[in-house]
Amino acid sequence: MSAAARRPRLRLRLRLRRQPRPAMTAAARIRRLRRRLTALFALTSAVGLIALAAFAIHTDDNSWRSQLDDTLNLQASQTVPYVSFDDNGRLDVQNLLDAMETSCPPVTVVTGTADQPTIAYTPRQPCVRVRTEDLEAVAATAMRDGSAAEVEVRGENGHQIWLLAQPYTGASGQSTAGAVVAAGDTTSSQAEHRKLALLLVTGCAVLVALSAVAGHLLSGRAIRPALTALQQQEEFLADAAHDLRTPTASLRSLAETALRDDAHRAAALERTVRLATRMGDLIDGLLTRARLMAGVGTLARQPLRLDQLVEVVVDDSETGEHRVTVHTEPVVVNADPDLIRRAVANLLGNALLHGHAPGRHAEVELTVAADGTVTVDDTGPGIPPALADSLFQRFHSGSGSTGLGLSIASWIAHAHGGTLDVDTSPRGGARFTLRLPPQARTVSPE
Repeated sequence: MSAAARRPRLRLRLRLRRQPRPAMTAAARIRRLRRRLTALFALTSAVGLIALAAFAIHTDDNSWRSQLDDTLNLQASQTVPYVSFDDNGRLDVQNLLDAMETSCPPVTVVTGTADQPTIAYTPRQPCVRVRTEDLEAVAATAMRDGSAAEVEVRGENGHQIWLLAQPYTGASGQSTAGAVVAAGDTTSSQAEHRKLALLLVTGCAVLVALSAVAGHLLSGRAIRPALTALQQQEEFLADAAHDLRTPTASLRSLAETALRDDAHRAAALERTVRLATRMGDLIDGLLTRARLMAGVGTLARQPLRLDQLVEVVVDDSETGEHRVTVHTEPVVVNADPDLIRRAVANLLGNALLHGHAPGRHAEVELTVAADGTVTVDDTGPGIPPALADSLFQRFHSGSGSTGLGLSIASWIAHAHGGTLDVDTSPRGGARFTLRLPPQARTVSPE
């Protein structure tokens, strides 16, 4: 194959390699930070616990070895004074037998030279069974060096034995005549040491696991405000897009009408000004809700004629050929006017959009009762019972909407201490009932 024929394939490979990786979302980065914090917390705890466990294990090992060494030194030092010699300079162990012979004497006496050590005295029933060659070897080392020698060996029964040999001088007191060897079984001490080490290792593992869980919980609590703020930001952007999409389209349509039709220019511009004012109110309402959800603002509650507000919302709505009927009773509620206006407008818009059969005009009826209840009835297909619980969730929508209108209305109702419910309307469609606490009436004295 020629070089020219290989070039396209090479370029394709280069293009595939240059494809960027998909960007990680902010929420994913925050969750990754949580995992890293958890790992760092667990690693820090593990390093500290392992260091403490290693120090404890090392200290315990030195402790029992030092205690055993002191015990063997004491036994050997107490035995050396009982080593005596007869008139001919030979080793006499009778004093040793009289003083040290017990059911389990702890020492062995070795005589001779470093090159040819010989056991002169050994217990009849020793507690620790040590091989003869091991006893002679450690005694020879002590006699050769002229100082105490110690070594760890394995006994006849397989136990670990610690031997300590201490030299003694002859009858003249000038030269080394032998060594006293004390023996101690370290099997039980080492078993206790291993048990302690296993306990510490297991405890460290459990504590590291607990610290990882605690770190995960603490890091989750630490990043929760960030996730909440991120979610509130996304909700704010979604709500802004939902509330401003229709007014923006209407504003553009009016501007195009004013440009094309000189006869209707004045009316179009007048409606444009009204719509622009309405968009400003919507933006203010969105900002207010964002501040309330973030906990940095409060509801602008004030006495409000709910019946008059509903009538104004209906008058400002683009109903087209749909028919909207309003029945009101005077009622005053203590609420935020902008938010309540948005809630009623969302319910009305939902009824106009979904509350009719395809190809037919909507017939919507709004009723304001004296107890602070706003009822919106339509003649549409109604709401299936299976969807009633999830209808007020964000982004739950039917055709032609983003699914935020009802969720916003539900949030506004609950923010004012009220409720928003859905049921079957006597007109055959859906009935949305917005309940707000009415303002308490004051009775003036006569």
